[in-house]
Amino acid sequence: MKILEFHGSRDEDYLRLDFKGTFDSQAARESELEPFLQALEEHAGEWMPDVVKGKRQRKYSRAALWKALEEEGDERVTTIGLYRTKWPALDMSLGLWLPTLPPRLNIMIEVKPLSFFAEEERCRQFVEMVRAWASRYPVSYASAHSADDKELAGFPLFGRDMQISIRDGFDKIYEVFWLNVFGPELVESVGRERMLSTPAWRVEELPNGSVLVVTWPGAADFASDEAREAQARAHVHLRPDLDPDTVLRTLRGRSATLAPVEPRFHPDVAPLLMRVVDRIASHERQRRIAEFNAWQPPEPEEWLPADAALPSDVGEPERVLEQYGLLAEHLAAMLHTRVSSVFKQTPELLTDIDFYFWREEFPQTRLREVIDEHVVPAVGAYLGQVLVHNLDGQWILRKKLGEAQVLVGDRVWLPMVRAHRYMRSCQSLLDYSLTQLYREAERHLASGRGKKRGEPGPS
Repeated sequence: MKILEFHGSRDEDYLRLDFKGTFDSQAARESELEPFLQALEEHAGEWMPDVVKGKRQRKYSRAALWKALEEEGDERVTTIGLYRTKWPALDMSLGLWLPTLPPRLNIMIEVKPLSFFAEEERCRQFVEMVRAWASRYPVSYASAHSADDKELAGFPLFGRDMQISIRDGFDKIYEVFWLNVFGPELVESVGRERMLSTPAWRVEELPNGSVLVVTWPGAADFASDEAREAQARAHVHLRPDLDPDTVLRTLRGRSATLAPVEPRFHPDVAPLLMRVVDRIASHERQRRIAEFNAWQPPEPEEWLPADAALPSDVGEPERVLEQYGLLAEHLAAMLHTRVSSVFKQTPELLTDIDFYFWREEFPQTRLREVIDEHVVPAVGAYLGQVLVHNLDGQWILRKKLGEAQVLVGDRVWLPMVRAHRYMRSCQSLLDYSLTQLYREAERHLASGRGKKRGEPGPS
């Protein structure tokens, strides 16, 4: 059974439930968890887990779940995972805190994509499931909402120190999300009458004194202005000390941060930047797209007119050429498990290499002396080889490796200089990408050939 990858190469928004309830750790485990499983099986529907994972993966069944709990048994903490093999993707965990810890039942559910909950009936079923759990396993606070918006709201720290957050928990109403369960202590701190009069789509007092508040019928359209107004009304009702305009302005600001932005990247580096933004957390992605739309990489300066080239000063050109080739092969050998076909030295592979170094935060995570002594020469040699093999370039060999040049048309390019600038920082991997230098050399060569034929060069 191959479970769907949830946190893959391209993050996207999803519905997240955080539920920390209490249970009777002295009761028989099967009977104590029966209400949990009954509500899950009755209301999950199309996102119902079909895999249980303890020490090993098994097809979902209650027997498989009991076995997983047994396998993961610990004196104090037991946690198992529940997943899906078909769309929508699910990442769900069930955790039990056992004596000597305070008995607690932790449920975390992530269902991707959030758009799956565009249908109100799916949302209603989700609410009914949480209502059943909160009625049976008392919570101090539980919530379900867009994971991206939770992140922007600062959940669960809300600006506090980690230790203070662990100590105090949700000790006051920091935020109102799409679905909320307020435990008895929170209800009493606000006032039960005020809590029950919250202006929201659904407000219900549960048998154990908790109150369920759902601000809006659908989870997926949380960022619409109507949903934000409903969220703000509920929040300021429960926190009359807050300014309504400020609360609504903050929520609208978060919606604007998450609103889709059309990529309009510099064409030379657009393929690279598209891969970069796909790796950025989805709650930050639209802001970064807007930043990249406004950003222009510096024009490559690592070149000279052909008549200004340093002449070759080596006595054994074959040996030096072999050295350059070995350096390029060194880079290919270093990357071949991460960058497929890297030995082919094609222009497209330069983008793969740019992305690999950026994704690995290479300039920040490797020793500087190793980068300067080994990686920079290998990168420069590889870039030079790509210019030679794909643009009919010619190495101009130098005793000092850093002075090596590649003649392409009426320019000589300085791949070692480019590689040195490239490896200074993670930002310099984008500012001085190998991809952009190659595209500039390609464009200039095509322009020169066009002029020789009496054709206009590219505008």
